[in-house]
Amino acid sequence: MIEIFAYAIGVMYTPGPVNLLGLNAGLNGQFRAATGFYVGVGSAMLILFLTFGWIGSAFVGGNVLLVISLAGCTYIIYLAIRLLRASVHVEENAGEARALGFRDGLVIQLLNPKGVVATLPIATIQFPGAGIHGVGVVIWSGVLALLAIGAPGSYALAGSVLGRRITRPAVFRWFNRVMALLLLYVAGAIGYDFVYRPLLT
Repeated sequence: MIEIFAYAIGVMYTPGPVNLLGLNAGLNGQFRAATGFYVGVGSAMLILFLTFGWIGSAFVGGNVLLVISLAGCTYIIYLAIRLLRASVHVEENAGEARALGFRDGLVIQLLNPKGVVATLPIATIQFPGAGIHGVGVVIWSGVLALLAIGAPGSYALAGSVLGRRITRPAVFRWFNRVMALLLLYVAGAIGYDFVYRPLLT
């Protein structure tokens, strides 16, 4: 059981597109406003855990992962461009700009190959190895989905604490650009590993 948590935390809480977006939401004063985003991420993980836990790894062949990865890269690039174009106002109402919502979290995590990579070994190898079947899959999937909500939420909290100390709009614009470039890097890395390389073989 400890191995399941160790792997899940190691994969879910390392920097990735979802956590970077959570960090950016916190930096822009949207820690509470982006709650739907965190729940959307957790819901996507629940769907993935249940799907792989019941259907197994047969569902994700090379072509399916390639299509998911391509769609995920496209969506991450779209979010990076949106972040680059976002206007920054450091005022009392700065957090009123549209925050990431439930649909954003759900879609990006379902299309995030990192989500598939996180859930597939747990659901198809670790669950059966620990004797987790049937209703146990539902319970454990729910627990791990709650853990997944905390990943972007913790990054957003860290960003919120840091963001309160910043008062200059130029600094926020710089953070947005850095976050956007990191997202573009992540999209490129995912595209290389999960789209370009499989197409070569």
